[in-house]
Amino acid sequence: MDLRVFTEPQQGATYETLLRVAKAAEDLNYGAFFRSDHYLHMGSVSGLPGPTDAWITLAGLARETSRIRLGTLMTAGTFRLPGVLAIQVAQVDQMSGGRVELGLGSGWYEAEHEAYGIPFPKEKFGRLDEQLAIVTGLWSTPAGERFSFDGTYYQLKDSPALPKPAQSKVPVLVGGHGAKRTPALAARYADEFNIPFASVADTDQQFARVRAAAEQAGRKSDELMYSNALVACVGRTDAEVKRRADAIGRDVEELKANGLAGSPAEVVERIAQFEAVGSQRMYLQMLDLDDLDHLELIASEVMRQLG
Repeated sequence: MDLRVFTEPQQGATYETLLRVAKAAEDLNYGAFFRSDHYLHMGSVSGLPGPTDAWITLAGLARETSRIRLGTLMTAGTFRLPGVLAIQVAQVDQMSGGRVELGLGSGWYEAEHEAYGIPFPKEKFGRLDEQLAIVTGLWSTPAGERFSFDGTYYQLKDSPALPKPAQSKVPVLVGGHGAKRTPALAARYADEFNIPFASVADTDQQFARVRAAAEQAGRKSDELMYSNALVACVGRTDAEVKRRADAIGRDVEELKANGLAGSPAEVVERIAQFEAVGSQRMYLQMLDLDDLDHLELIASEVMRQLG
């Protein structure tokens, strides 16, 4: 089971905070550092000092880390034109020496679009389909050849399809809870399917849908990586678990029911339940980014038991 760190900087974090977390995650041998792509905080937090841009952040981290993989859960398709996004991600992949992964979603948080004057189209899912086709199409176009696309929402003509990423294939993540269109998109474009904040039963059901869609699309279902994203709240004692839950404004029992919470042994057992239904990778949503001891505890007491 691959454990990755997943952060939500819109809730309040500077670049320097994210850099400390990414470097700690690298030193502790987590598989990757991922971040959300939002411009507005959620809930009762202040969000101070304000949002940071996902791909500018990852560009900085690309130069200040050396081993850990870097990516997004999920880049909002409403924020960037697909041709521009393909250039940005390819450049950051070059800057990192080939350590970038792209999670791409449709964009859903209407309030942040209103706050920053970003259009929030109704036909987001159709746009996402075309965005995935364009980004992957640009990257896969052989050097020296041209890429064109004539879609409903986007048109590209005679693009040189440059720059190319450092990796021969940047892993693309698609995720969500949708029963039909989401699995179909994953089957067509994704290297990894991620389901966020889901129960074991819902994970099992959604993974089965994606496997079926992959087979229908002519792919072997095991060509995809299957992963979960869940909030983490781990402590050596009940008091430590409660302290960490209080720090993020959550209830311990609720976290145990819906996330990865409790003692290291409890969390190992909980992860095993997801592994039993096919999960191969876990994105640990770390909401208190100042608590680096939390990362160390999970690395030393959870990660080592998972092998």
